[in-house]
Amino acid sequence: MGNILKIALRNLFRYKRRTLLTASLIAIGVILVVVFGGIANSFKNKVIGILTNSNLADIQIHKKGYISSIDNLPLDLTISGEGINKIENLLKENEQIKAFSKRFRFGSAISNFVQTTNIRLTAVYPEMESQTCPDLPKRIKNSKNEPSNFVRRGELIVPINLAQGLDLKVGSDVVLVANNKDGSVNGITLRVSGISENILGPTGKDGYLHLDDARTLLRIPTSQNEVTEIAIKLNNFDKLDYVYNQLKSELMKFKTQSGKPMYEISTWKELSPFASIVRIIDLLIIVVKIVLIFIVLVSILNVMIMSVYERVSEIGTIASIGTPPGKILSLFLVEGFSLGLISSIVGSLLGIAILFLFSIIKLNFTFGRMELALSPEIQLSEVIFTSLIVIIISVVSSLQPAIKASKLEPVDALRHV
Repeated sequence: MGNILKIALRNLFRYKRRTLLTASLIAIGVILVVVFGGIANSFKNKVIGILTNSNLADIQIHKKGYISSIDNLPLDLTISGEGINKIENLLKENEQIKAFSKRFRFGSAISNFVQTTNIRLTAVYPEMESQTCPDLPKRIKNSKNEPSNFVRRGELIVPINLAQGLDLKVGSDVVLVANNKDGSVNGITLRVSGISENILGPTGKDGYLHLDDARTLLRIPTSQNEVTEIAIKLNNFDKLDYVYNQLKSELMKFKTQSGKPMYEISTWKELSPFASIVRIIDLLIIVVKIVLIFIVLVSILNVMIMSVYERVSEIGTIASIGTPPGKILSLFLVEGFSLGLISSIVGSLLGIAILFLFSIIKLNFTFGRMELALSPEIQLSEVIFTSLIVIIISVVSSLQPAIKASKLEPVDALRHV
């Protein structure tokens, strides 16, 4: 085997220019896959991290039917009383869950006593919410509150575009007016304690207030523990699907009197339109890999076919002195393997170097209202997988020319001498 490898490498370097051009083309393809994959995955993970750590959390639990009508922020589809206690106990027993937060979402009118507009409100207990969405307090500007207590009783966090439209500043008084589930109207006066950055774009109208203030506004009795959703933060985001399936099977045990599921569970993917962009990014990465496969396939196939035609007489000579067809087949396969191996190693090293350079200088840009500083991570598993694809395709593309060379009859091959 050692002799075959030496002969294969010698034959590759016999045609230095052609080998160099082919290896360069394959290496460039590997570099594109490694760099594009690293940047795309970094962008995807960065945005997912912002969404889950600032707003959505990893998983949410709602009353059955809430998600289908979530745009209307229904007040009649709530988790209340005994249901909250059962879900809390379920979450506390799960070692994969780091934190969870009870929320009440509803729509309201907000007035600065001169102008009035609409606002979407999320009522929370700040201690629970800051653990479930740890980046949320960081997006609140001009607030004097501690991150773990970013909104207190009597306070309101308003989004920046709404604050600008109503000329609100920290310390401004506003009135919230909302209908409760019975249709009656109630109002409450709150003081602006912070201005929040929008996450999902310039049309964002999401504000935050204390859950006890929401109960007062919506006239929910203190004894009636009621929320519209429970947001969940995991210890390890990579186990999202595992924990989701685990919790889903547990929640299926809770039934209504008619025997239907009482609750529904959703990951961030079902709650954010960015999930569609994630699927497109994954598809683009696959397309780039497919293009790389064709580059390697065509390049190696062309080189090996030319090698066979140029060395017909040589093949006839070594066959006539007793070299078995199996060894001739192995010789050409090793040539293709060596070319793919060398190209993939060079391409992978250069790709890693480029990603390392990007991780130092960082790529800063804006996506919607999100300021992103990409620091591409080098995923060794992705690099190894790409290199294996190149090597396997190199061997496969060498197979047909190798079989052709091994089946040449010595007498016919020697006619080319």
